[in-house]
Amino acid sequence: MALEMALEMALETAVSNTGNLATEPAVLVLEDGRAMHGRSFGAVGTTFGEAVFSTGMTGYQETLTDPSYHRQVVVMTAPHVGNTGMNDEDPESERIWVSGYVVRDPSRIVSNWRAQRTLDEDLQAYGVVGIAGIDTRALTRHLRDAGAMRVGIFSGPAASRPVDELLSEVRLSPSMVGADLTSDVTTTQAYSVPAIGDAWATVVAVDLGIKSMTPRRLSERGLNVDVVPSSSSWEDIVARTPDGIFFSNGPGDPATADHAVGLMSKALDAGLPVFGICFGNQIFGRALGLSTYKLRFGHRGINQPVKDLTTGKVEITAQNHGFAVQAPVGEEFDSPFGPARVSHVGLNDNVVEGLELVDGSAFSVQYHPEAAAGPHDAAYLFDRFAEAIARRRDGGA
Repeated sequence: MALEMALEMALETAVSNTGNLATEPAVLVLEDGRAMHGRSFGAVGTTFGEAVFSTGMTGYQETLTDPSYHRQVVVMTAPHVGNTGMNDEDPESERIWVSGYVVRDPSRIVSNWRAQRTLDEDLQAYGVVGIAGIDTRALTRHLRDAGAMRVGIFSGPAASRPVDELLSEVRLSPSMVGADLTSDVTTTQAYSVPAIGDAWATVVAVDLGIKSMTPRRLSERGLNVDVVPSSSSWEDIVARTPDGIFFSNGPGDPATADHAVGLMSKALDAGLPVFGICFGNQIFGRALGLSTYKLRFGHRGINQPVKDLTTGKVEITAQNHGFAVQAPVGEEFDSPFGPARVSHVGLNDNVVEGLELVDGSAFSVQYHPEAAAGPHDAAYLFDRFAEAIARRRDGGA
């Protein structure tokens, strides 16, 4: 009886601390005309973006603060979201980047000891318009069938307007195809992340929308990391005397990233070890002479299976991408920088998930080995990059 009373008191305290979730009406309108009615979550207002779904059951704070989600409305397939709250240790950038947030059942209780605020409070603080109380799995099935598309969320007074009017506004919003978003998310000035322990080499990381955990993973391997804006010139990069170049994740259509492709090509011409992830993989593909294309609904979540074609090992990976590289699987192909090949493929749909030069000097993956959030199956890729740098410093021995 005493235990039951203590649990009841704890529950009442948790509810009083989190407050009441918003109850204003809200409506989600897809560009194909489908509308779903719910209640507001986060900020009240209007927002537009590309509707995408994430299959992760946890890690929502890292998802929200990942710059790769810029101008996207994220639908969570897990029905219950928000029970671990928000804190100041886990963000992957200095702000929430999603354009909108869609959940079925937001938690009314924050029950994690590390929580400092509720999810709803942070969404409101950053002006992120969301919707709750809709069937997110039905929405996900619809997006799987029809493909990712533009969407609008309208809450408060806007939710009472005729759906036809709202649909017209959704269809006028910008598409992700052809979107050049790197300049929106990159750092405005260079900064350094010092090596942990004795520093033995320096890496320049080109920030196309980098997550904070990535330079940390590099620094854990004794690498000083200079993070530079995406607009940096090759001369700016060379002046830092890098031993290797890293190209980060980021949002938008890789077909627009000509400057980043130029930097990648110069790094490969110089024979520097190169490592790219996510958007960086697509940039590497373009530098190799390959094309990119938009996936029907993309890969997002922390449970995506990928096969390493070299070892045959299957990795469970964290992903967030709506574009992919078109490349031949199972055979080498010529590139301006020597023979290259596909190194990894996605096991759900055989999408190219990794590329490499055959000599091992440069490689990339489409997923997120920094594992924030996500499994640590792919952590070896940071070791591989460090080994490539060490080989070059030792004269290729």
